[in-house]
Amino acid sequence: MNDPDYTLTWPDGTSSGLPERLWVGDDFTASEEYPPADATGPLASLRFIMAAIRRRTRFWCATAAIGLLAGVAFYVLSPPSYQASTLLLLSPGPYENVTTVQNDYQAMAQTRTVAVRALHRLGLQEDAGSFLASYSAIPITERVVRITASAPSSQQAVQRANAVAAAFLAFRAGDLQAQQKLVLASLNQQVSQAQQQLSSLDSQISQLKSQPSSSDQQSQLSSLRTQRASTQALLTNLQQSVTGNQTTIKPATVAAVKSSIVLDAATPLPHSRLKPLLRGAATGLIAGLALGIGIVVIQALVSDRLRRRDEVAQALGASVQLSVPAVRRHWWSLGRSGRRPAANGAEVERIAGYLARVVPGKSRAVAALAVVPVDDLQVPALSVASLAVSLGKEGRRVVVADLCDGAPAAKVLEAGDPGVGAVSVQDTRLVVAVPEPGDMAPSGPLHRRSARGQHSSFSDMVADACASADVLLTLTTLDPALGGEHLATWATDAVAMVTAGRSSSTRVHGVGEMIRLSRTRLVSAVLVGADAVDDSLGVSYTPETV
Repeated sequence: MNDPDYTLTWPDGTSSGLPERLWVGDDFTASEEYPPADATGPLASLRFIMAAIRRRTRFWCATAAIGLLAGVAFYVLSPPSYQASTLLLLSPGPYENVTTVQNDYQAMAQTRTVAVRALHRLGLQEDAGSFLASYSAIPITERVVRITASAPSSQQAVQRANAVAAAFLAFRAGDLQAQQKLVLASLNQQVSQAQQQLSSLDSQISQLKSQPSSSDQQSQLSSLRTQRASTQALLTNLQQSVTGNQTTIKPATVAAVKSSIVLDAATPLPHSRLKPLLRGAATGLIAGLALGIGIVVIQALVSDRLRRRDEVAQALGASVQLSVPAVRRHWWSLGRSGRRPAANGAEVERIAGYLARVVPGKSRAVAALAVVPVDDLQVPALSVASLAVSLGKEGRRVVVADLCDGAPAAKVLEAGDPGVGAVSVQDTRLVVAVPEPGDMAPSGPLHRRSARGQHSSFSDMVADACASADVLLTLTTLDPALGGEHLATWATDAVAMVTAGRSSSTRVHGVGEMIRLSRTRLVSAVLVGADAVDDSLGVSYTPETV
């Protein structure tokens, strides 16, 4: 396992999260001594919301970009249509009401009948309903109406506007002529009825005159003569109306039809491609931005994940002694050249420096410290590896035991195979111990044997390695399915590492309880990804402070 040209890197394909066994339901039973933090977290405030928005900058920027692309795509797939407009000059007919004629013209032009006639003129088989939606008729004055049509091209828009104008004029002319014919037919029918009534009255009067004279005969004759005079007057008026209709109304109707013309032929309206494109892009951008920020805010308000130092401390039952900003997950280098780590490496160095300060002093046995990740494995693995190299450079003999699934710390040290062996990192000799995959809770080299710990040849090999070592660094996760009793055989002190926004209070509290139940001293917690606006102290909860 020795490699003098070793470079410490984060291995590809290594899981960055904990195995999800019984953690899925977060059903670890909490004790009354250290109650879990309120899952709702602190009251929402502007700073809380702004911090959530800043954390998810990439997300809402992505939704805004998607909205922008969607707006542009909508413009490309459904480009704005061309428009053409024409003006009609209309002369009111003798039977039209000048006070309502504007609304009549608009309603008449936007009927299916006019649309069908226009389609017939264009020779199109388009649905009349969709064609109706492609044009509009707007009255400008009592006599002027503007018709605007839309189409995929400028030429088609002009043709449609002209077709609608011609269809409307023809429909209105037919309507005026039909009204005039209906009025004339009604007058002629009334004249005929009056003439028939007059003939009937004349016949009745003649019959009465031939009868012997009497008072009753004279009374009936007088009544019939009165009715005849009234009918004769009605007939005269009707005949005059017919004559007037023929001489005045009919010419007025013809004049109204002939004087209703196209005032301005259809011409294309100005068309800009840039403005609709910019409008669509801006609309999509704003919609995507609003959607992304809305999702971020809602998720922040309903999330039960812990982010603040005081929340983590209360749930874990231990103070948060160190908090660092988010550490990006990428390769890590501590090559023989001694160059500093990549971006955010300083934060891992800070964690390693803090862990070095809390490593217990060596008495008779090896100084043993356990780092217990609650959620993410990458940063704890990198921190333990960095601490091991740093202690090795100081001349200490270090054993690194990686009990996590996948052995992330051992893989960083390029010693991921099961077993106990030595590696060389930057001319520093380390011993790395990795249990067999099926060895879920192996016993460690300390004398406090766990009832549930599995003592095996691996335990003996680690004990032999620790017999001549100064420091034992253990990276291990705790699962309620297995418990944490074996932790006491690996370390006297433990530090929990929590990633902000990754774990619920139940999960964090469960890890703290398992550490305490193993009788391992829980020194403190390290919070990774702390918010810059978090001004809480992260002091642990104690019953005396209630």
